[in-house]
Amino acid sequence: MSGTTTLPAPPVEGARRQGLTLAAVLLAVFVVPMSISGTAVALPGIDADLGASDAALQWVVNAFNVAFACCTLVWGSVADIVGRMRVFAAGAALFAVAAAVSALAGDALVLDAARALAGVGGAAIFSAGAAILSTAYEGPARARAFALFGAVAGIGVSLGPTIAGQLVAGVGWRWVFALQAAALVVALLAVPVIARSVPATVRGSARLDVPGALVFVAAMVLLTCGIVQASQWGRGSAGVLALFAAAALALIAFVRVERRSAHPVLDLGLLRERRFLGLALVPVAASFGFVTQLTYLPSYLTAVTGRDGSAAGWLMLLLTAPVLVSPVAAAKLVERGVSAKVLILVSLGCLVVGDLGLLIFSAHAAVAVVALPMIVTGAGMGLSAGLVDGQALALVPPEKAGMAAGFVNTLRLGSEAVAVAVYGSLLTTLLGGGHTYNSAFHGLLWGLAGVSLGLGAVIAWLLRGPVGTPRADLARRMRR
Repeated sequence: MSGTTTLPAPPVEGARRQGLTLAAVLLAVFVVPMSISGTAVALPGIDADLGASDAALQWVVNAFNVAFACCTLVWGSVADIVGRMRVFAAGAALFAVAAAVSALAGDALVLDAARALAGVGGAAIFSAGAAILSTAYEGPARARAFALFGAVAGIGVSLGPTIAGQLVAGVGWRWVFALQAAALVVALLAVPVIARSVPATVRGSARLDVPGALVFVAAMVLLTCGIVQASQWGRGSAGVLALFAAAALALIAFVRVERRSAHPVLDLGLLRERRFLGLALVPVAASFGFVTQLTYLPSYLTAVTGRDGSAAGWLMLLLTAPVLVSPVAAAKLVERGVSAKVLILVSLGCLVVGDLGLLIFSAHAAVAVVALPMIVTGAGMGLSAGLVDGQALALVPPEKAGMAAGFVNTLRLGSEAVAVAVYGSLLTTLLGGGHTYNSAFHGLLWGLAGVSLGLGAVIAWLLRGPVGTPRADLARRMRR
């Protein structure tokens, strides 16, 4: 015989493998946003224990975010070449080791370095995890998997501060990182199952675009450091302007390198597919319309309405709860024939209406009055979470799913950093100019609604016509 024939796994066994694959990916995906939102709660304990400087303390959070933003696209390209399972496993292992080092760190600089390493691992988890789901599932099953992907990511962001707060109060800040390490060790135990559930990589002849990867990472480091340092050095300082200028030059160089590369880290043909680009911009709108409120609304609740931290936290559930349930609801609606594009446009409309509705917030606004706009804003985030990823990756040839997932998640986290930094900078400027916190908050809400409306109009134009362009059609149009 010239070869052996591998019989397909029985349906029940295949379903179990897919279930374990999904559970492992979702567990790892849960840890990443939980780490992003929860680590800030541990900073006072870290400061008291390690005596860190203000700059070193800030980089406990920023090191992760910068590393994540810089490496997501590169990991996606690597996943397409060496295999999604291998990159997922490498990312989970890196994150687990980094979390363990963080838990044992006796010096702030060691902790900062470990957090940067965790960001590198988190980027691999998100890029490879989304690509795994895209290739392991088809049809309605893929829609459900990505709905859970979005819901779990939302749960991680929402519950991160609560989980971290309980751990810090009960057993100390080191257990915040120890729990992350333990969760990822559990996810790693499922790697053999994932390896049997995910089709092999089909780009065996491809090679990593090292020059493109290095230039892109340099551009993202310069850009994210400029955003981070703007709050310390000032938006118009020479250092910040130099970082932004260098980032712009590096991005121009990146485009030129990619046009000449045989195996680019980002196939620019993806950006010529307007539907993919439109879907990739949806998380950007959510960053301005929702993530800014998730970050700064608690401060408003304590500073203006007089609520204590506990009361503000409970009230924030009105904003975050829809993020937990809307992705699954959106998937069920798609299964019943509702257009994914319609749901995405509704989600963008909810961001605009929700942000405008939050204008009714005042020092004495009753919970019953503000509940509806908070829920609507949360639904604006939740309806598109997961749905966008699944729809975007469905447009892309399977061999480039990792690259596409990396690009979408780079825009997601990068836009979150930009939106939060711009909001914070403008808030500081308004408060310094004599505005009250209440009037500054309301002025920024008009701006956020305007940005969300503008992005929504652009996205609607890009998504005109049917969203579901066959992958083969896109493959023919790419790299023209």
